[in-house]
Amino acid sequence: MTTPWGDRALARFPEDPRDRLRAWDASDEYLLRHLAERDSPLSGAVVIVGDRWGALATALAGHRPAQITDSFLTQEATRANLARNGVAPDSVRLLTTQDPPPERVDVLLVRVPKSLALLEDQLLRLAPGVRADTVVVGTGMVKEIHTSTLKLFERILGPTRTSLAEKKARLIHCAPRSPGTRAANPWPHSYALPDDIGTVSGRTVVNHAGVFCAERLDIGTRFFLRHLPSGRGPRRVVDLGCGNGVVGTAVSLADPEAEVLFVDESFQAVASAEATYKANGVPGHAEFRVGDGLSGVPAESVDLVLNNPPFHSHQATTDATAWRMFTDARRALRPGGELWVVGNRHLAYHVKLRRFFGNSQLVASDPKFVVLKAVRR
Repeated sequence: MTTPWGDRALARFPEDPRDRLRAWDASDEYLLRHLAERDSPLSGAVVIVGDRWGALATALAGHRPAQITDSFLTQEATRANLARNGVAPDSVRLLTTQDPPPERVDVLLVRVPKSLALLEDQLLRLAPGVRADTVVVGTGMVKEIHTSTLKLFERILGPTRTSLAEKKARLIHCAPRSPGTRAANPWPHSYALPDDIGTVSGRTVVNHAGVFCAERLDIGTRFFLRHLPSGRGPRRVVDLGCGNGVVGTAVSLADPEAEVLFVDESFQAVASAEATYKANGVPGHAEFRVGDGLSGVPAESVDLVLNNPPFHSHQATTDATAWRMFTDARRALRPGGELWVVGNRHLAYHVKLRRFFGNSQLVASDPKFVVLKAVRR
């Protein structure tokens, strides 16, 4: 990536030479050009929110910024990109969306996330540290910035306007109001589950901002919950890509002897899963882990993996995450262990499962979704 301060070598994480997707886009470049052209240089406490792969943090490492992200993969990418460019790792303070935010914010740079709820949560959390002289600039591709985005900045921080578009990217300029009474943060959000989904029927689910389908149970998970495996006993189960943890919680309620690992690369998701589990007083044994799939899980140590893989990476449609999840599951499962997957019919996961496992069985289907099972031989 070419920046006003020189070129930066950047890659996504995990690095894959076959991956054609860049670790930055035109909105990152636009923001960096704007910052370099300002009349006064950046100074004070710089906070970067929503950096996708560490591009902004790496370029601005000389200002010793704090980076706030919901993504474990973003943190790992940032560490790797700092090292790749010979930048000391302590040049950037890595924070998660679950960490206490900086108390003082002199410069706030926001890479607009896909989730409006996550943006709301983060702006509300950061607002106490924002003053009238704080520099606030957002950035995103034109298709990512909507009227609702601008209204959110204006409601929480102050008057907001957008720039002209450049290479299909825009900037958001916000002039913060003087600190005063700040709005209450509505997150996390809880609701009762419907009555026709097995052991978690009528139970409470807790969602932190940005977690998929935070206002209601998504139809894919709803279908999956109706067709979960019915085994019982002292087994090791993984809710892979756990989201709000409703699938793993259903297993724990049905089988108190099971030990369930909830894992997701989203800090918000794992916090939601733990909150959902605790809200329902589950008597079983559970572990909650933020990480890169099943990395760190010993080979042949798991009896059952349950998975609803995502097929988007930010704005890009890709099956790379599903491929990696299936590969991880095959390595982690004991011989005879099973991977159960729910997905849209058109994604043809059965083809991938046959390639990885040598088998794939249709458990259930409707016009939109399929539940598939693959056995580790």
